[in-house]
Amino acid sequence: MSKIFLIAGLGADTRIYNNIELGEEHDITPVDWIEPNERDTLSTYAQKLIHQYNITPNAVIIGNSLGGMIAVEIGKQIKLNKIILISSIKTRSEAPAYFNFFKAVPLYKIVRGNLVRKLGGLMRPMFGQMSEQHLWLFKDMLEKSSPKFIEWAIKAALHWDNETVPANVYHITGDKDLIFNYKRIKDATIIKGGTHIMIFDKAKQINKLLKGILKKK
Repeated sequence: MSKIFLIAGLGADTRIYNNIELGEEHDITPVDWIEPNERDTLSTYAQKLIHQYNITPNAVIIGNSLGGMIAVEIGKQIKLNKIILISSIKTRSEAPAYFNFFKAVPLYKIVRGNLVRKLGGLMRPMFGQMSEQHLWLFKDMLEKSSPKFIEWAIKAALHWDNETVPANVYHITGDKDLIFNYKRIKDATIIKGGTHIMIFDKAKQINKLLKGILKKK
C-alpha cells in the first residue's frame, strides 16, 4: 500500500482531485493549505507541510500546479517514492517568461488576495474551457481561498529559483496549457489538448497514466 498525499494549486483545494481515481489499495491524504508566514519561501512552506502531515520517506506526492512546485521542494528535503506533477513545473527554467516580467514589475504587491478572488473569473480563459459543473467548482474553490495565502503564494511562486530536480519525478502536462507552456518543460508526458485544468476534463487519461506510474517499482 502506498501512502499518497494530494496537493492542490493556487486558488484551489483538494476538490481539484475529484475526478482522479487512485484505487482503494492506497492510503490517500488530501493536504489542506495552512496559513503561511509572509517570510516563507516554497521551501520553508514545504517543510511545514512535512511536519503538519507527517510526510515520511517513501511516500508518494501528487501535486497540481503550485502543488507540484511544493511537491518538488518536499522531495528535496526527504526521499520520496514518487513525485507526480500535473500541470506544473519542476524548475525555474521551466517557468514562463511572464514570471520575470511580474518580478520586475511587482504588481502582486498592490493586488490584494480579496481582489484576486473577486476577479478570478476574468482569468478563466487562461485555464481552458470548463463544463458548467467544473466552472462552479472553480469559482467556489477560488472564493473560499484564503486572501493571505493567495498573496503569499503569488510572491513565493514568482521568486522560486529552484534548479534541482529530485529523484523519482514524473511529469504530466498538456499541450494547450496557457499557464505553463509545455515547450519549456523537459521530460514530461504530454496530453494532447490538455489545458491547465485538464485534471477536470482529461481525468480519464490522467488516471491511466497515474495507474501505470504507481505500479512502477
